[in-house]
Amino acid sequence: MADLSLRNIAKRFGSVKVVEDLSLDIADGEFIVLVGPSGCGKSTLLRMIAGLEEISDGDLLIGGERANDVPPQKRNISMVFQSYALFPHMTVRNNITFGPRVRGEPEQATESALTRAAGILNLSPYLSRTPGQLSGGQRQRVAMGRAIVRDPKVFLFDEPLSNLDAKLRVQMRTEIKALHQKLGTTIVYVTHDQIEAMTMADRIVVMNAGRIEQIGKPLELYDHPANLFVASFIGSPAMSFLPGTLRRRSGQTAVELADGTMLAAADVAAQEGTAVEVGIRPEKYQLSDDGRLRLTVEVVEPTGPETHVFGRVADRDVRCVFRSRIEPQPGSVLTLQADPADIQLFDAGSGEKLVLAA
Repeated sequence: MADLSLRNIAKRFGSVKVVEDLSLDIADGEFIVLVGPSGCGKSTLLRMIAGLEEISDGDLLIGGERANDVPPQKRNISMVFQSYALFPHMTVRNNITFGPRVRGEPEQATESALTRAAGILNLSPYLSRTPGQLSGGQRQRVAMGRAIVRDPKVFLFDEPLSNLDAKLRVQMRTEIKALHQKLGTTIVYVTHDQIEAMTMADRIVVMNAGRIEQIGKPLELYDHPANLFVASFIGSPAMSFLPGTLRRRSGQTAVELADGTMLAAADVAAQEGTAVEVGIRPEKYQLSDDGRLRLTVEVVEPTGPETHVFGRVADRDVRCVFRSRIEPQPGSVLTLQADPADIQLFDAGSGEKLVLAA
């Protein structure tokens, strides 16, 4: 196993900056998830760690040793791709052991590594089958088995679940997390799916336009996003935002929304009159007869344990999640409230979260 350090890493394709001045320390045995929208640079960063892309600037350290010029095959890193990249004519056994056999590793050691990997991934009954005889989830486990037999210092996963259906994605999330718990190897995992990030990571790195927006534990990012981008990206359904102006009346802090509604909020370190965005998580809205927020219902989505209600508040789209089984009709109005402690305020200009007043 090994730790990773990225020191002011940058990647350019000609004049186009894909990753810019990025620094990150990953502890030995940590499960790190790089998450962000398409084109944010997360897969390029992963490929630089693997040695598949040249680093334009900065330093990559693996186990404390500079690895910029170390060829991919000597970095002792295994990578699992979005496509399974299996040999269709080979059995599961031969796919998993292809690398060690090509490298001329001892037969006994190769068989031992195969037995271990197949046992961890529940592939033992399928060793004589070809990829065409396997489900998508089983194929992905074969690709993971091929990575495990190398006994690498670091595992890299590049959106490995993107080709699976919804049910298999949930199953494979659990299996990859269980794999990490069994092996304890450092994992860097790339996805655009923030649910994968939330459920699997020790820490999440939120990327945008080649830069890191925030690093933290999943619930830290969910409860305390640093800015509007992180607040809107982390969470499903997403946080809703209402434009307003910061007001102070008789020592109390409130936000005046665009329609004149006054909403109580926690005191923040910002001046009276500051333009803000009011962020409220969908599950933080509460039904209340004397609530100040008026939601005009557009769509109701019952999911069983929850009811999702989509509508408009102060001319902004808002999605609410209720544990109760309510059945409002489209066009009806629900009166809502939110606890001031559950309301997050962001500077409308910079997008940065406003900190609580001392």
